[in-house]
Amino acid sequence: MKMEEIFAAEIAKSLLGKLGSFAVQEFRLAWGLEDDLARLEERLKAINVVLSDAEKQQSTNDRIRLWLHMLREVLYAEDVLDEIECETLQRQVVKTKGSTSRKVRRFFSSSNKIALRLRMGHKIKSIIERLAEISSLKSDFNLSEQTIDCSHVLHDETEMNRSFESFSGLIGRDEDKERIINLLVAPFKVGDAHPLVLPIVGMGGLGKTSLAKSVCDAENVKSHFERKMEVCVSDDFSLKQVTQKIIKSATGERCADLDGGELIQKLEAILNGRKYLLLLDDVWNEDAQKWLLLKPLLSKGADGSKIIVTTRSQRVAEIMGTVNTAYNLSLLGQEDCLSLFYKCAFKEGQMELYPNLVGIGKEIVAKCKQVPLAVINMGTQLYGKTDETEWKSVRDSEKWEVEMVFYLP
Repeated sequence: MKMEEIFAAEIAKSLLGKLGSFAVQEFRLAWGLEDDLARLEERLKAINVVLSDAEKQQSTNDRIRLWLHMLREVLYAEDVLDEIECETLQRQVVKTKGSTSRKVRRFFSSSNKIALRLRMGHKIKSIIERLAEISSLKSDFNLSEQTIDCSHVLHDETEMNRSFESFSGLIGRDEDKERIINLLVAPFKVGDAHPLVLPIVGMGGLGKTSLAKSVCDAENVKSHFERKMEVCVSDDFSLKQVTQKIIKSATGERCADLDGGELIQKLEAILNGRKYLLLLDDVWNEDAQKWLLLKPLLSKGADGSKIIVTTRSQRVAEIMGTVNTAYNLSLLGQEDCLSLFYKCAFKEGQMELYPNLVGIGKEIVAKCKQVPLAVINMGTQLYGKTDETEWKSVRDSEKWEVEMVFYLP
């Protein structure tokens, strides 16, 4: 029966890792389930700290063994978090690829979003209630608490994503990066907009986010600003949601229990008198009124504060931008596309061993129309594969025309 407890502990660890994942974090705010998921996380942490002692005692205590069995059954909540991650990633894919399918748009419409939020909220609350009942029983067993660090689960995933972005999103973007950095670190002059808002505009798949984050992480940029914040805005540009996200990026606080007025006061206190850099990533809002409500709050920073906005929409750039022209990100050069593809498709030292695949790779890259994300997708699909037939199959696929339509603005 010992395997039951081990399985429960492993699921608990996995759940805590998932609750900290990027997709679930985005879902928390974007779908209005911030409080429910926070309570679920608290319940899991409270139970997780006694599992080590429960493992030791279960072999001689039938009640603890039964308790662990009950817990294991409830911990199958993991499928709920899998569904959350799936929904979030599907939305990102649809936006990145710019699908115009009526069925896809209807699936992600407001009515479906509300229905999903209600359904997921009901599931999560049911799990929380059951966990609360089970958690209340642990006090009967005098189990000792032992802190278990699950942060490495998220840390490893985050570092892997950053490493991938660092080479995949920035090959061929050195000039773009340098130009944007020069705009950001330019000294403030009388008459300059406050704050300066620089939109980075381009079709899906060009690497706008990777470029913007790389700029924000540059040492000369970090040293130029007193405070740096990064927020993924996505669909919801409501004043409350965006303010919450900015505060969380600056301080780590969720502020889910604060009302609109309290959030505004807190944001003003964070920005007041400080020269800041704010990245508003993946903005889709074309309602000028929503931006005009937020903009005065962002003017509380010191002169020289700047905002980067990444978007696919020229209209968003027109509404938010304060520079003469937005920074329009172009397609990636053909040679850079080849370098990117080979880096994604071949293991180290493998490229020289398969000159036949190098030639096929050039033909595949030509079909990617200089869109970095398409190049990455094709390269990683073939990563480590050396069968020429498989490479030719990708090259000759009839799905190419349909796939490339998804990257259009």
